[in-house]
Amino acid sequence: MDPMSMGAIGAVLGAVGSGMANEAGRWAWESAGGVVRRIAGREVVAPTTPGQLTEVAHLVHDRVRNDPQLAHAWTLFAQGVPAQGGTLTGTFAGRAGLPASPRFFTDRQEALKALDKEATRAFDGRPRLALLHGPEGIGTSTLAIHWGWRQQTRFPDGQLYADLRTLGPDAALGTLLRQLGLPDEEIPPAAADRADLFRSCLSDRRLLLVLDHAQSAGQVRALLTSAPGVVTVVVARQPLAGLDALHVPVGPLARKDAKQLLTDLVGKPAIGAARATLPGVLDRCAGSPYALRAAAPRLTAAVPAPESPAADPALDAVGRAAEDSYRLLPPAAARLYRLAGLYAWPALDAAAAARAADLDESDAARLLEELAAVLLLDPTDVGRYRYRPAVRAHAERTAAATDGIAACSAAVTRTVEHYLNLAVAAAQAALPESWRVPAGTSPISYGDRGTAVAALTAEAQNLVQAVRAAEEFSDWDTVVRLCQALWPLQLKAGHHDILLPALQAGARTADAHFPGSRTAGSLHAQLAHTYTELRRWDEAEPEAVAAARAERAAGHTRGHASAVEFLGLLRLRQWRFTEAHDCFDEAYRILDAIGPTDEGAADLPRARALLERHRGRALRGLGSREEARERLQQALRFFRASGEAYNTARTLTDLAETHLDDAEFTAALPLVDEAIASLGQENAGYHLTHLRRLRERCVSGG
Repeated sequence: MDPMSMGAIGAVLGAVGSGMANEAGRWAWESAGGVVRRIAGREVVAPTTPGQLTEVAHLVHDRVRNDPQLAHAWTLFAQGVPAQGGTLTGTFAGRAGLPASPRFFTDRQEALKALDKEATRAFDGRPRLALLHGPEGIGTSTLAIHWGWRQQTRFPDGQLYADLRTLGPDAALGTLLRQLGLPDEEIPPAAADRADLFRSCLSDRRLLLVLDHAQSAGQVRALLTSAPGVVTVVVARQPLAGLDALHVPVGPLARKDAKQLLTDLVGKPAIGAARATLPGVLDRCAGSPYALRAAAPRLTAAVPAPESPAADPALDAVGRAAEDSYRLLPPAAARLYRLAGLYAWPALDAAAAARAADLDESDAARLLEELAAVLLLDPTDVGRYRYRPAVRAHAERTAAATDGIAACSAAVTRTVEHYLNLAVAAAQAALPESWRVPAGTSPISYGDRGTAVAALTAEAQNLVQAVRAAEEFSDWDTVVRLCQALWPLQLKAGHHDILLPALQAGARTADAHFPGSRTAGSLHAQLAHTYTELRRWDEAEPEAVAAARAERAAGHTRGHASAVEFLGLLRLRQWRFTEAHDCFDEAYRILDAIGPTDEGAADLPRARALLERHRGRALRGLGSREEARERLQQALRFFRASGEAYNTARTLTDLAETHLDDAEFTAALPLVDEAIASLGQENAGYHLTHLRRLRERCVSGG
């Protein structure tokens, strides 16, 4: 393709925009803004929609096609942009991502034939898409997984699986891209870019995509592809209005098939010994595979008479199975089952369950295994446990009747406190130098930054749920402290799509209960940061302004300067370089109000050095490269002297790129080499990749 064509220019801009998940990607985006400004001869606001991106591509195309100098500038920039999704080549072929299939599987021949037919029909432009639907516990997920394993040879490029029980479309796309082999640092932050990349990756592959526990057509629509080699199976409890798919209803097992499943599970001798109780068991299980599996260990026990059948007798089968299993539990296991099930935690470990039931962690671990053994809990692939919705509903009802409201409330409160202690301890260990991290002591401790960030990452969904629980309980202090403890996770691991609901709750709580405070400023800044990383810039701006307003009202000068600085960083993303420079100037003036004995005084040299670096970045975007180099040199002197390897390397990179803007390859090369050496002990793979690409430009002279 002609690099000066509209298609090529649009592809470069699209690749840069979708690659903003890592530091190198954000650099490339800022550089693109500077190049576009130079080509246009004026400031051009960064595009945020496909239509706006096309307009910018038209602008660049019209200017470069008749100006060799501008065409050369664009070519140099475009050569440094990696192809979107290029790292995926060959990383996934043949891999199977489905959960394990159960050993025994009975009947479902009609449904299996329907799936076979959909997978093998002639492709006519319609996506190969099937919707399995049936009530909870009826075996829809098992059916999809069993069929997928049986058809493994049909999908040489592998199988993808996403459990949508706790994932929105954006987070699900992230999960699927990781399964394809894409690291977090290369997953686009914006939902539209994720969807485009996902479809691009699947366009020429032959694979199976299973979307389990879907709740609406809207939840799955962004995950669908029309690629001819992809078969998608959606699993839901009921038909999803608006989803154009082959509907495959899944109902109760016939009585003979239910008996066959029990025979497979326990053997013919046990079935013979249970001759007297078997009819009652079959009636009570109502054809539900889950209920039958739960009933298998207690076939010879007396069971209550079946309740009056509803329109669909399988609808209550899971709850009846949970009740039957619960009645046989020892008291300690029964209590843990009730109290740990009071809130919809995405996945509980022994530590959280121990706090819910006020037990030792070792006892909780043993009891969790007991509950999983009788199918009251489902173990996950990361050593945690979760409740089926109908089972958790049974646990919650039973707890209310058995333990009372006060005990139930105390159990949820203890669990939330556990997550608060975990989050605060991990945040303090992960980012000890940050004044944004909440203060206080915790009984939990972490030995190093990496372990602390890993703990926050592993518990991210539970922490979001803990924020919801604290908000429901009107525990406003816990809401804001939990949200503040998410700051290191935002900075170091991202997961902004998962954290967003919690941060929105935090900002909402701060406005209602802590207006005009440092807390409000901090939480609005955190929300602004996540909106920015998700490329939701129109929503980020009022949050950044609100952060500055609250910090100023609270008299927190350091926080006020930081909020204004953040607004400047947002302006850099938007290619509004003049306004960005003005924000950094304002932040510098605000810092001047901090006296030598005031709070934040010790951090002033570093804060000013960061602002000098940001000023240099804004000036580079404005084309004032000589002044940009002066600002960057000032920042570099501080970071070299302080020994901050990472910020030294970042500033060296900015300085090298500013020299490359003027084709000063000889001046840029030693800066790039020093930056590479500075990062020798840092975990900065994508920064190093970017630097090596810059080095190639320096050596080749183009």
